[in-house]
Amino acid sequence: MSNSQILLFYKYVHLEDPTVVRDWIFGLCQKYNIKGRLIVAAEGINFTFEGKTADTETFLVDMQKDERYGMLFQNIHFKRSVGDGTSFPKLSVKVREEIVTGNLGVCDIDPNVVTGKHLPPTELHTWIHEGKEIYIIDMRNAYEHKVGKFAGSICPSLENFRDLPKIIETIAHLKHKTVVTVCTGGVRCEKASGYLITQGFSDVYQLDGGIVSYMELYPNEDFEGKLYVFDRRVMMGFYTDDPKHKIIGICDHCAATSEDYINCANKVCNRHIILCEQCQTDTVAKHGKRICPDGCLPAKKVRSSYGLWSTIKNIWKK
Repeated sequence: MSNSQILLFYKYVHLEDPTVVRDWIFGLCQKYNIKGRLIVAAEGINFTFEGKTADTETFLVDMQKDERYGMLFQNIHFKRSVGDGTSFPKLSVKVREEIVTGNLGVCDIDPNVVTGKHLPPTELHTWIHEGKEIYIIDMRNAYEHKVGKFAGSICPSLENFRDLPKIIETIAHLKHKTVVTVCTGGVRCEKASGYLITQGFSDVYQLDGGIVSYMELYPNEDFEGKLYVFDRRVMMGFYTDDPKHKIIGICDHCAATSEDYINCANKVCNRHIILCEQCQTDTVAKHGKRICPDGCLPAKKVRSSYGLWSTIKNIWKK
């Protein structure tokens, strides 16, 4: 049994001096030997980190009882999962303009003012299995949909979160339907659901705690495949040896079912693709390393298609 734990949580809350909060959080992380990616902005916090289970739990207690900032960080939905101690190479605590990489950028949505109604995973489960007319809209990026999604959900072709305004017309016919926005842990849904409301959507919900909370309660049920995560695990699932686990990913080369995301070993390319075990074996045998079997894309196109992944990777180099 692992004694490491991964914690995922966020909160939209106004911070007058994000730099001071960053320094305080950084000190706490060092105290409890925590590694991970933590973003602090004027609009709130967005944390994903790993440490010894006892240390991470004590970290949460100390964070919430702090005399200066503790009251700001109450009533947070903490998402816990088992770690192996290697999910993050180091600690990164940064002050950013926003707490979601690739935010909308074109609109000023404050989730404390406008956001969808929080829908507990238990209620979404009931709605799905009772056949209620709902439309689940996945607010994650296209490469995340490729390996896991709710059965029957609507997955707009988002290359980046800020592209949401570009695809709004493709879902405009749902403005007077019941829609439920979903994402990994909830942070994108907070803003996305608020944005939909400003665009005239009348009955908007967001999955409270995100997909990870639903998967934990209902593993291999309704959500098919694995959940893409932004750490060294790349993907996570529950009881993947369960016969109910369904692989929905498709090898980008041979179209076999696969859940193996790899990065092209060609440093100029570094493309993020799904490549099945056989195709990986074949490329290593032929080229000595795992590279794009069909040839690398031009560097400009790779940056366009996989810019977010490159951004995530480069964080650890800074």
